[in-house]
Amino acid sequence: MPTEGMQLKTVKPVAELSDFVESFWMISNSSTDSREIIILPDGRFDIMFSYAKKEAFHATLKGLDTKPEQAVIPSQMIMYAVSFKLLAIEYLLDIKMASLLNQGQRLPAGFLDISKDELTDFDIFCKKVSTILFTLIKTGIDSRKKKLFDLIYSSNGSLPVHELADQVAWSSRQINRYFNDQFGISLKAYCNILRFRASLPQIKAGRLFPEQNFTDQTHFIKEIKKFSGVVPKTLSQNQNDRFILLSVLPEQ
Repeated sequence: MPTEGMQLKTVKPVAELSDFVESFWMISNSSTDSREIIILPDGRFDIMFSYAKKEAFHATLKGLDTKPEQAVIPSQMIMYAVSFKLLAIEYLLDIKMASLLNQGQRLPAGFLDISKDELTDFDIFCKKVSTILFTLIKTGIDSRKKKLFDLIYSSNGSLPVHELADQVAWSSRQINRYFNDQFGISLKAYCNILRFRASLPQIKAGRLFPEQNFTDQTHFIKEIKKFSGVVPKTLSQNQNDRFILLSVLPEQ
């Protein structure tokens, strides 16, 4: 990220956690000025540990986002976080996320045995949290759910619901009931978020046309604006690096 004082780093999980963890990431703002950003939906839910010069250390659980959200990164702030895939909700953390759609909640002190002292070395943080998460993985994962999420993620949400249902031998109605009960969102709506996210690298590269199975250009523009608040051209310009998810993507 080019903005002075800002640092962001992302690390992929080890293979044994890849069904549950999308990434570990950290962000810090060492400058004396706060930074306004826009958070874009990315199909993940996050557990974040942070503190700033004028804020106490705390942990936050952030649900799925379905719309862009304005936020501020305070000055002298540091945050270490884990981004989870949806299978982790049931088989790793055993929590309900439906009520946290576009919302967050504070977690109890000592969650995952992480304190302020752990926010000094990102690599050590990743190793410690990984070790803890290993112990939380449940046995007896439903093979239909495992296959369903493999298909959803590998296709970037481009497969129709009926095709996903056919491939995992699970009715569309049952899948949508599961999604709404667990995550507060339908399968189709979730797939649309993944397709939007998959479009970000091409938009950053200036390719402002459909590449992710959108119906046509009009549909593409409508969906990009729905999830980012702006049309593809404005998003690609990313003035002041305010769209942070776009900012951290590698150049193509």
